[in-house]
Amino acid sequence: MKTETSHIVLKANQLSIGYKTKKAETVIASNINFELQKGQLIGLVGANGIGKSTLLRTLIKVQPELAGAITLNDKDLKSTSILELAKQLSIVLTEPLTSKNLSVFELVSLGRHPYTNWIGNLTEADTTIVNDALALVNLSELKDKRCYELSDGQLQKVMIARALAQDTDVIVLDEPTSHLDMYHKAYILKLLQKLTKETGKTILFSSHEIDLAIQLCDTMIVMRPNDVVCNQPCKLISEGVFESLFPKDLIVFDDKTGSFRVTK
Repeated sequence: MKTETSHIVLKANQLSIGYKTKKAETVIASNINFELQKGQLIGLVGANGIGKSTLLRTLIKVQPELAGAITLNDKDLKSTSILELAKQLSIVLTEPLTSKNLSVFELVSLGRHPYTNWIGNLTEADTTIVNDALALVNLSELKDKRCYELSDGQLQKVMIARALAQDTDVIVLDEPTSHLDMYHKAYILKLLQKLTKETGKTILFSSHEIDLAIQLCDTMIVMRPNDVVCNQPCKLISEGVFESLFPKDLIVFDDKTGSFRVTK
């Protein structure tokens, strides 16, 4: 499917994120600016504790921004209702699944809730969308299995299928490869890359798999102690952005290979 790469889906302007109490305000990161385009795979990376999850929670309207603005499809996120948001942005989080007794089909069907009546009855069109989502992640043959019967990798694919069934412009995933082995980490990220191309959706994910993200992403958001930068991986490499991510006493970034290596 051909995508309109010039169409900006999600935008941050002078965004400041963190926590506010009655007594104090804790700023995690500020002066965040980026424009995420339709049909792109975007990786959000940075050291542990840098604020990746805080940024994602702010972008999905779970946590309020401290300053600045977030725009989703040209509309300020603050004025976007919960139902409107559910039809434009879907989420895959790292929390353990509490409904593993559901079948794969039933769990993926939950993605249709923004469109069904309060009883949750699926129309023929809803069922088609659910089956199409299962096909996109190669799970059609497992749709009648219970989720507790699945491996971690298969279960992550089910959660991605549920987000696809929600049929939103943007899918946000928080650490989608955590708890997976190296093969399945690469498999999931390759799957996300494939889905952006086949569906035209914008997929934003946070990850510690920086080497894989550099190879697969169209755009990357890199959080560093003093700033947040957003650009194509090749441009970030040429600007030396990855070299400043971690202390150089243990690992260094090799700009020739586009990967990190342990210092000798």
